[in-house]
Amino acid sequence: MIRHILFVVVVGFLLSCQPTYSPEQILFEDLTAQEGLKGKSEYLASPFVAAGDRVYLIGHQNGSFPDLGWHVEGEMGGIWLHPIKLMDGFTASINVDGENYCLDKATSFTNYPFSNVLQFPLESSGIEVERLHFVPDGKEGMTVLFRIKNVDKSEKTIQFQFNAFVDLMPVWLGERTGMIDQADVISFDEMTNTFSAKDQGNPWFAVLGTAEGISLLPQDELACTYSPKGNGATAGFSLEVNLPAGSEQIIPVFIAGSTESELKAMETLVDLRQNLDTDWFAKKKRYEDLAQQAEIQIPDAELQQTFQWIKYNTDWLVREVPGIGRGFGAGLQDYPWFFGVDSEYTIQGLIATGRKDLVYSTLELIHNLSEKENGNGRIIHEVSTNGAVFNPGNINETPQWASTIWEVYRWTGDREFLEKYFPSIEKGLDWLLRENDKDGNLLADGYGMMEIHGLKSEMIDVAAYSQKAFADASKMAEILGKTDLSKSYQQTADALVVKINSDFWVEEFGSYADFIGTVDEALHLIDDAIIRADTLKKPWAVEELKATKAKLSTLPKNQKQGFVLFHNWVVNTPMETGIADREKAKIALATAKKYTNPFGTFVTGIDRDEQAENEDGSFAGSKSFSYTGAVMTLPTGVSAIGENNYGNPDAALDYLKRMARSFGFALPGSMYEVSPDYGMFTQAWNMYSFGVPIVMQFFGIQPDAGKKVIHIRPQMPSAWEEASIQKVIVGDNEIKLSYVDKSGVRTIEVEQIQSKWGISIEIPDEFSKVKVLGKEVSSDTKDGYRRILMTGKKVRVEASR
Repeated sequence: MIRHILFVVVVGFLLSCQPTYSPEQILFEDLTAQEGLKGKSEYLASPFVAAGDRVYLIGHQNGSFPDLGWHVEGEMGGIWLHPIKLMDGFTASINVDGENYCLDKATSFTNYPFSNVLQFPLESSGIEVERLHFVPDGKEGMTVLFRIKNVDKSEKTIQFQFNAFVDLMPVWLGERTGMIDQADVISFDEMTNTFSAKDQGNPWFAVLGTAEGISLLPQDELACTYSPKGNGATAGFSLEVNLPAGSEQIIPVFIAGSTESELKAMETLVDLRQNLDTDWFAKKKRYEDLAQQAEIQIPDAELQQTFQWIKYNTDWLVREVPGIGRGFGAGLQDYPWFFGVDSEYTIQGLIATGRKDLVYSTLELIHNLSEKENGNGRIIHEVSTNGAVFNPGNINETPQWASTIWEVYRWTGDREFLEKYFPSIEKGLDWLLRENDKDGNLLADGYGMMEIHGLKSEMIDVAAYSQKAFADASKMAEILGKTDLSKSYQQTADALVVKINSDFWVEEFGSYADFIGTVDEALHLIDDAIIRADTLKKPWAVEELKATKAKLSTLPKNQKQGFVLFHNWVVNTPMETGIADREKAKIALATAKKYTNPFGTFVTGIDRDEQAENEDGSFAGSKSFSYTGAVMTLPTGVSAIGENNYGNPDAALDYLKRMARSFGFALPGSMYEVSPDYGMFTQAWNMYSFGVPIVMQFFGIQPDAGKKVIHIRPQMPSAWEEASIQKVIVGDNEIKLSYVDKSGVRTIEVEQIQSKWGISIEIPDEFSKVKVLGKEVSSDTKDGYRRILMTGKKVRVEASR
């Protein structure tokens, strides 16, 4: 088919006589007051995103749109309106004095919280171009602005050309719901001066246009082109622009789409055109509010900035899909759809940073999809935005669902919420052991977080998260008046604590086991692990594995026990959940530090070698996408949480600072899934890895919203003498906390908007004197802490050693 159709706009006189487009100019001027982060020149050929909750654009920071991604190979970039793609991308060019410049080699990329700008200084032309992307909230379209500046001393006449590479196609697994891609066709409407593209077999549309009042005439020659994959088509326009010396002109391009009708897409385009500045400032206000939620002031400026932008990163992942629901995807570019476990981790950080709206909508989405697919309490693992489920759920996701619901209830005190979701918890915990615990030892069999082929015995993370699930479900059952069920759940939780600390503990390695299985199962896995370690040139791991194999070869093949083979990060989950015996935790946390590099914790410990501590450059992944050899933010966050649980905030801070080294490493303002620059360039569960250690552990905010009490037990790194956090939302309350620890005196001050709520401030008993309002008070001591319970708008405690 012929892919290219080009149109020209003869409006040189029109544009040169009109005043500057005020809404467009306002956007550029407003950016000067915003926090922008500039990218590195060596990463201009790497991805960025301009995101809204309906539409997002992914391209390279240099302005090009190469085929990106592996999930749908080469199709994960471009412009998406889930569950369909609208465009592979676009090209633009400037022709000055007969010289053509393609705008695909930006020399500068600046990321802002909700927009981005690329700069193209066109060498020796006297012209500079900036390209701004903006995607408004709640609309099925976006705007691209080209600001063309004449920086020369003489008037310039330039030709600007824009070409849209449309590719209307379904999301991953589209064929499962009857979404079959066909060729696209593009037409031009002289009445509306817009282009309209349609997939010939589906009601999928993309439309685009520029400012009103411009007449477009067809022409069939492209100045800059490329050949993306797919069944797409191309259309475009060019403008002649007269620029006096020192002047500028802004050319807007509005792009909209629809999965229903051409009319709806056109209505969106008109909306974008008429409400550009209104949409901009509405989104700006929302992001300002987002920044102020759980806003911290700490002595570490880099970590403070990282935490702030992770809030923005999570918002970039929000997807609202008609007929499916509203929630956040796991990561971009290849995981824009919905996951059970990614949501379960992320939500714990989101609820602590004030995103109750997103938490509730995501939980409802995951719950509805799980009920539709499974109906037995099992929580789905991965589902595309068309509702097609790829994996009905790994074993760990169902117990983690219970703990997620409990965590949200602790922060909201919403009994209706608890009543709504507790039936799914009951069903899920029943399914967990009835369907997956064949030998009846309370340890469910199956894949957990480590999706290594064959590694599906009794996994340590499944055991640890199951223990926590039964303990949390016991508390929920008690609140709901299910006393017998509460006791039963707690008995299971107590039994699992014993099993985990006995059956999973492997003294020889100073670590909890990766899994419990038979010797025969372990021998098969060892052979695979040896091949992996040898391929990665990790001789220490090969030697260790061969020694383990030799030892196991003397044992009965059906003997069942715990094995440390891979040193997977999940061996740290007993510390993450706080159920590890203290002495074992001390040993295991020390062991965990051996499997790190400057960016954090290895996914699989046998991938580490002696050079790891010096690996501070780019991650070299395999030719086909793989997590082999990876250091990831989730395992590192788990390590930090584990250290905090056992009273080691300095060690926890070290892990956070390791992760922060990858902040902005490749994409300014974002943190990759695999540190420092591999995999998803924006990842949801980073909110867990920072939100929990900072808000709940360093600041020590542990709410009990159901009882209208907030427990405060700060556990600050030793270098942090002063720190504060504001606008922490708990139920219908809001608190601000400040912490000062100087000259042997620790002062904690809490302000709240609900004066009748209880504030329980907990001080280590090493502080011998505790004063409230200047008067020394006595207090109960438990677990090494003094507890002072107060009410009022402002409470203040001073403690001295």
